[in-house]
Amino acid sequence: MSHHSAPVNRKLLTPGVYVLLVFMGTAFLIALYRFIFGLKAVTNLDDQYPWGIWIAIDVGTGVALAAGGFTTAALAHIFHRHHYEPIVRPALLTAMLGYTFVALGLMVDLGRYYNIWHPILPTMWQGNSVLFEVGMCVMAYLTVLYSEFIPIICERFIGRVRLPGVLAGLNHLVDSLLRFLNRFLSRIMSLLIIAGVVLSCMHQSSLGALMLIAPYKMHPLWYTPILPLLFLLSAFAVGYPMVVFESVIASWAFKRKPEMHILTPLSRLMIIPLGIYFLAKFIDVLVRDVYGHLMTPSWTSFLFILEVGAGVLLPLVLLLSEKVRRSAGWLLATATLIVLGVALNRINVFLVAYRPPYAETTYFPSISEILVTVGLICTLVFVYRVAVTILPVLPSDESGSPTEKDKLAVGR
Repeated sequence: MSHHSAPVNRKLLTPGVYVLLVFMGTAFLIALYRFIFGLKAVTNLDDQYPWGIWIAIDVGTGVALAAGGFTTAALAHIFHRHHYEPIVRPALLTAMLGYTFVALGLMVDLGRYYNIWHPILPTMWQGNSVLFEVGMCVMAYLTVLYSEFIPIICERFIGRVRLPGVLAGLNHLVDSLLRFLNRFLSRIMSLLIIAGVVLSCMHQSSLGALMLIAPYKMHPLWYTPILPLLFLLSAFAVGYPMVVFESVIASWAFKRKPEMHILTPLSRLMIIPLGIYFLAKFIDVLVRDVYGHLMTPSWTSFLFILEVGAGVLLPLVLLLSEKVRRSAGWLLATATLIVLGVALNRINVFLVAYRPPYAETTYFPSISEILVTVGLICTLVFVYRVAVTILPVLPSDESGSPTEKDKLAVGR
């Protein structure tokens, strides 16, 4: 099958895009106000609750849901399952945008946001800090993602550089630079892909390790010595479902046929990491003898059951059905459950389970915090639309139709 990609031939500005722009503008104004007057002016954070949804959702959930980038790259290029190559570029774009907005969300959350670059300095390094390892890995992986994406830009503009006005004299120079970058990056692409997988595994697990320092501030249902392992397994479990979610939504948004000849066999692969994650959660609760908390009616027990039951067990059962795997609607619903389940896990770990011993109140995000998070999500969606409209990210309509070989792959 040909894996030719092309820009999507669709109108960029639609009524829905204008709605995105409104939320983006609102978030920008709130963020600007926060940078001028501080965190207290727009958030409900304090000394007892130093982090809120900007960490739980913008950072913790954002990093997890960007796992489709490294899992898909590993599948297609390390394990040589070339049938899945058409979904690598969209997954790469989603991961790149996800990590970019993780960084932006972190800047809004940091009290001294202007010091975010300090971990680059060797004098600031602290080998005993989990947070230092997370910061360095995220910066390195973000660099890898942009390096992997540059060849897509080169493919679009090599031989087509047309700068306007007085900048036209730079056309040849820019074109030569694009050709050089394309040749150089093509030679080291295998190393970049391997580095991306290694870095992702490191910081995905380390995000869970961040909470190991608070054993007496977290609910027993979520505090466990294997929290780093659970975070890594959940990233593996949500990687392919996030790719399915993005692919089906993009197909419907751009009035294209869902690539079921790719998504159906991919959905079979989703069963294994999801099943391993469920077993790890189940065994962890049994071994630590904390299942008694599930018998006590409370918000914590309800949210844990909702996280594992609706976000892991139910989609796992659904994926065992051939009918579900072959239906775009059912597959989207199943992938959405997994995505929401992992998102709820991050919210539970960073917010629901965490309660300082001497807390007098319970944290709840302010409307400004919510609007900034919504604005960041809208910005991600808007930039994704701009990128696929200009650059060859999604498979062209011609290459998206399955061949006889692809149809046989669905049946395997």
